[in-house]
Amino acid sequence: MKTFDKTFITFYALERKGENNMKSIPKLIRRFVGYLLLSILLLVFFNIIFFAFIFVKNISAFSPWDMAEQTAAALHFANENFSLSQNMDDTLKTQNVWAILIDNTTQEVIWQTANLPDSIPMRYTLSDIANLTRGYIDGYPTFTGTAPNGLLVLGYPKDKFWKHTRASWDYDFIANLPKNALIIFSVNTALIFLIYIAANTKLLRSIKPITNGIQNLSSGKPVSLKENGVLSELAEKINQTSKILQKQAQQLQKKETARANWIAGVSHDIRTPLSMIMGCAGQLEDSPSLSDAEQKKACVIIKQSKRIKDLINDLNLASKLEYNMQPLTIKKENAISIARQAAVDFVNLDIDNRYPIKWQTADTLSVCWIYADKNLLKRAIANLIQNSINHNENGCIIYLSVSDEENTCRICIEDNGIGASNKQIEELNHTPHYMICDSNTTEQRHGLGLLIVKQIINGHNGTVLIDHSIYGGLKTELILPK
Repeated sequence: MKTFDKTFITFYALERKGENNMKSIPKLIRRFVGYLLLSILLLVFFNIIFFAFIFVKNISAFSPWDMAEQTAAALHFANENFSLSQNMDDTLKTQNVWAILIDNTTQEVIWQTANLPDSIPMRYTLSDIANLTRGYIDGYPTFTGTAPNGLLVLGYPKDKFWKHTRASWDYDFIANLPKNALIIFSVNTALIFLIYIAANTKLLRSIKPITNGIQNLSSGKPVSLKENGVLSELAEKINQTSKILQKQAQQLQKKETARANWIAGVSHDIRTPLSMIMGCAGQLEDSPSLSDAEQKKACVIIKQSKRIKDLINDLNLASKLEYNMQPLTIKKENAISIARQAAVDFVNLDIDNRYPIKWQTADTLSVCWIYADKNLLKRAIANLIQNSINHNENGCIIYLSVSDEENTCRICIEDNGIGASNKQIEELNHTPHYMICDSNTTEQRHGLGLLIVKQIINGHNGTVLIDHSIYGGLKTELILPK
């Protein structure tokens, strides 16, 4: 039964989540779309940052055109010879760059670096100069700078640069580039979105049967989901759990039915012999032929038999309340009147005045209306008064009060008896069945009487609170809604 309860509670929690998901599938779709759009924006943003970083890094590092101009400026002509500054010469060697100087008049090479490849021509036409300015010489990317005596050409390694030899762009293309880029971005976003929706539609369709299945589990209905699609494994597990829960529910129902029938049968079978015992004991108690000691023994038999009879009645009532077999007759009642009637019944029985009941309700309060079953509520109050009597053999004062609050009515029963420890009060408040079943007969017991009180008050949607009394004993409050 414990396994069933744990499993049921777990799947009830899942059902609540599933029900919320079922009601918020549009919200789920919006969340997916939001994540998708956010992902696209972040992707575009990081791509722009990345390419901008790469572009700036490569552009700002150095420019071969600037290097050509600097080399031309560092080339000096003196004493019929050209000389390059040592610093610039070291820079060209470090980058494995060669250089030539083409004379303006003869178009011949009049100066060159020592590392000039053998395949480089030593004479150039105007068309050759035009080509090398925007392209290559023998596969070497070349860049030019203006020197006083001619054109300085730098040649870089073949795998260093890639040059656009025929770069030309239509004006309208450049002018419309931002608009076209936005259009392309929008189309790409729409395509990605459609692909995303198409890929997840099957998943979203699989969610609703799963949530419906979890919801049916909590209500005890059998579940049979199709075990296919993206969530086929989850559907299979839910089907298996449904079978287990159905089997456990059937077994539990059989046990509970057997238990209720057993209680009803035993109670019925005990009543007849118990009545005979009480009748015979009553005759012996009144028989003049018996001694006083024997008559006292007969009185003890009657009292204990009556106690057994009360226990049987309590057991029957507890069983009926637990299985909702005891219908509540709810009517508008005066809680003060019900509490007074319960107190009067005990006052009339307390011949020795060992358990006086003091009425602590304010004199100005004569009516406290609630909706209740009069007989059951009176039984609950009587059980609490009887508890004070049962657990205080040396006598005690019982205090009974009713207070009217804004939305509730409080009925308080307390005494100045031996009370209970903090641990016992904690157990009384939070343990569903505080019925001690061990062999320790010296420990204080609160069994069916308090259980019935809790069942009755729960049936009225109320609360039972147990605490220490200001008079030194135990206090029990019945909090009932109006």
